[in-house]
Amino acid sequence: MKAPRAPVPPDGFARHPTPDGGLADRLGPLYSARAEGRLRFAFHCDEGHSNAMGGVHGGLLMTFADQVLGLTVQDVLGHNRVATVSLNCDFVRGVRPGCWIEGEARVTRVTRDLVFVEGTIDHGGATVLTASGLWYRRSDAGARKHAEDRP
Repeated sequence: MKAPRAPVPPDGFARHPTPDGGLADRLGPLYSARAEGRLRFAFHCDEGHSNAMGGVHGGLLMTFADQVLGLTVQDVLGHNRVATVSLNCDFVRGVRPGCWIEGEARVTRVTRDLVFVEGTIDHGGATVLTASGLWYRRSDAGARKHAEDRP
């Protein structure tokens, strides 16, 4: 029996690194494309991402939103020393497994400690979920202190 073919990402998308641990690996490969200076992300959802009603699970969409917003913050700041403080999501419509889901975010404000960001998750040009959140900006000094506090 032939192994199933891996889905081909949308035109212009390439595999994106996910420097945040093993959870991202459970989603499947994450892809990104840069257009007009902004990143757009995509992943292929399959039956393993479904809920009891046969749609893509809302928790998965929220996880993807966390990835999209967080990776956008990392891109804008130029480092990955950030952490989600708050993530607010509103579901607009459902989507079925077996398709590409895309997302994009934009940073709206940066303070000394926080980054404000908002974004959308869509499929086929239709919005599936909107999201907004706050990300904590960890300074180099804060990162060293955290490392010193570990046992």
